[in-house]
Amino acid sequence: MSPAVFSHGDLRLYLLSLLAESPQHGYGIIQALTDRTGGTYTPSAGTIYPRLAKLEEEGLVSKTVDGRTTIYAITDAGRAELAAREEDLAGIEDGLADSVRLIANEVRQSVQEAMKSLRADLAAAAQDERRTAKSEPDRSAGYDDERVIARENLQRADASINAFRARVRSDLRTHVARGGALPTTVVTDLESAMDAAARAVTNALSTGR
Repeated sequence: MSPAVFSHGDLRLYLLSLLAESPQHGYGIIQALTDRTGGTYTPSAGTIYPRLAKLEEEGLVSKTVDGRTTIYAITDAGRAELAAREEDLAGIEDGLADSVRLIANEVRQSVQEAMKSLRADLAAAAQDERRTAKSEPDRSAGYDDERVIARENLQRADASINAFRARVRSDLRTHVARGGALPTTVVTDLESAMDAAARAVTNALSTGR
């Protein structure tokens, strides 16, 4: 998601909505925006702090200094504006949800591309094994070679699956730990993608014999 997702005035309103949830320091606001957009948009300090200063001038936000940290909080006037623009905020939230769905689609596409590559590898391996079987007069030796290749490919597949699982689990856990949203639609899409991947492997194995 590019900064353009927040049209004129949208980021200002969304900052109010974040502060309505809880007071935040500047970095916390930046991190919250990063998490809510699935890591696709990380605003700079030069984007956030001037807007917070403007909101403070308008009486919509207050700030307190705690040591070296400045904490921003929404005021009653800020809550009133947020309530008055509830429909506008809903539109912004819909845009962010679209961004999360886009990320889920990208995950699904990556899985599909990986499965295409796996099917191609399986098909190539099957062809190699057939050629080896035809050219090798000693059938028992050819069978042993096939078993060695199968074991090597199994180890390779195991390593790929474990690496993918670790990456996805790490990304999901980090996202949630940072306060990011994890809509049911994203989980459903991920489940569908994984199910499709499993079925693709089954089909590739059955046709590659």
